[in-house]
Amino acid sequence: MTDLLTVRPAGPGDASDICALLNAVDVIEIGRPETDLAAVEADLHHPDVDLATDSWLAFRGGRLVAYALVWADSGPGRVDGDHYVLPGEDEAALRLLTLMEARARALAAGAPGARLRIQLNVEPTLDLTLLTGRGYRTVRRHQVMTRALAPGTDLPPAPPAGLVLRDCAADEADRRRAHALVEETFAAHFGHVERAYEPWLDHIDARALDWSLVWIASLPAEGDVAVLLTRDDRTSMGWLSHIGVRADVRGRGIGGHLLRHGFAVFAARGRRSVGLGVDTLNATGALGLYEAHGMALHYAVDTWELPLHSQG
Repeated sequence: MTDLLTVRPAGPGDASDICALLNAVDVIEIGRPETDLAAVEADLHHPDVDLATDSWLAFRGGRLVAYALVWADSGPGRVDGDHYVLPGEDEAALRLLTLMEARARALAAGAPGARLRIQLNVEPTLDLTLLTGRGYRTVRRHQVMTRALAPGTDLPPAPPAGLVLRDCAADEADRRRAHALVEETFAAHFGHVERAYEPWLDHIDARALDWSLVWIASLPAEGDVAVLLTRDDRTSMGWLSHIGVRADVRGRGIGGHLLRHGFAVFAARGRRSVGLGVDTLNATGALGLYEAHGMALHYAVDTWELPLHSQG
């Protein structure tokens, strides 16, 4: 007799079990576990998430087989979600999709163009016919790219003429400037959401951010022209979260310099690899830049979108 499926909201005490599920999915999809407990805990403490209404755990015979979460911090009409499920658990997958969609409709509150977005590996554990049959479609593909590091060869690069980097460890004004540069340089990127400083800190989980690993680049005549935001809070690799260069100074080697600077910093810290995410349709040529500096595909993720029309 098949064990019955049960569903309940997640709680902060479920973080370890959720992390284990996500790592089991990681192993199937990308070959190794890459989900950190701190990242799961940050999701469960997201200021825009009410776990009682915005999260779901599905159990089969006492075993956690699926997890979902939705949140709405990206402006009117857009709801984002996570959906993870073990292979063969179509009932759980469909149950959580249904719950996510109903909650997303409530959160979107009938806003024009309302939609739910989820990101999935290009070869996910989820049966994709469950998505296409419900009206989801892919709208973008991102790559996670990685590169091996070696302290003897990944040395600090010589900067372009006049370029100076300063970190944001000590000065709150510089942290606000880094935020402003992220907003300016990523404004045209797919999926970017304009956020004021405090909501942005929540979005990037700044509690876990080492501000000495965030740099602003400046030029004598142009002032602050670029930002590099990196993180060293992942178990598997160093992470280059944002590399943003003002449009008026692109093409001068600044992005490549920031990339190599990140390589050198993480190599000196003993990291064996570094990673980043990139939109494959990025109009600035970021994908080609990263490939030219030795970064290669680790895995790819599709963004799936469901228009949130009426309940029908």
